[in-house]
Amino acid sequence: MKKSILFFIALTFGFCLESFAQGVSLPNINIGMQSLDKPEDIVSSIKILLMITVLTLAPAILIMMTGFTRIVIVLSFTRQAIGTQQMPPNQLLIGLALFLTFFVMQPHFSELNSKAVQPFLEGKINQEQAVDAALLPMRRFMFNQTRDSDLSLFLKLSKAEAPKTRADVATTVLIPAFIISELKTAFQIGFIIYLPFLVIDMVVASVLMAMGMMMLPPVVVSLPFKIMLFVLVDGWGLLVGSMIKSFG
Repeated sequence: MKKSILFFIALTFGFCLESFAQGVSLPNINIGMQSLDKPEDIVSSIKILLMITVLTLAPAILIMMTGFTRIVIVLSFTRQAIGTQQMPPNQLLIGLALFLTFFVMQPHFSELNSKAVQPFLEGKINQEQAVDAALLPMRRFMFNQTRDSDLSLFLKLSKAEAPKTRADVATTVLIPAFIISELKTAFQIGFIIYLPFLVIDMVVASVLMAMGMMMLPPVVVSLPFKIMLFVLVDGWGLLVGSMIKSFG
């Protein structure tokens, strides 16, 4: 059931990408209420309701299995380090994080679409084969970004047999290990981003104390200098470039 849900999400995502790219018209779906007498019809209706429910969680699942977590946390750390409060606004940061995520994940999404979604839609492979093909690029990406220590932690917590190869690691174990690794990596990058701005705050605070201007908040004076430093060193270019290279 878990594999079917993941594949249904991947199928929906890949089909939407293909539809927008080639101008394919989407199918017309009608949802209504009717009395059912056959047990097979009842089971099918329950499956459809479960799939519709899962679709509401699809964005969260897709976000957790991609580089979105790392990117949005680093962008938030950058804003806090500069001290500009709500500039850039949250909507802009989320939008930038989404587009950067699509940029990073584009090769994996393309492979998923070409090897799993399209062959399944054309009837060349069955559902089980499509599920395995859809999980391969996503698992490969998550394995490349997951620390061995985090993977070992969740393997112990799951009380499962020690896997001999990566293929033996369950996806339900890999995903939380990947998320924890992404959080660690994002916080490490955030710490490095904070250092130069912290130095500016300390220098400004020391100068103000030496001048006897203790009533003037150092943040008010240091903010223009931090913005100027960030602009002069092409901060956005360095930040985005470093984040994308970190997924290599």
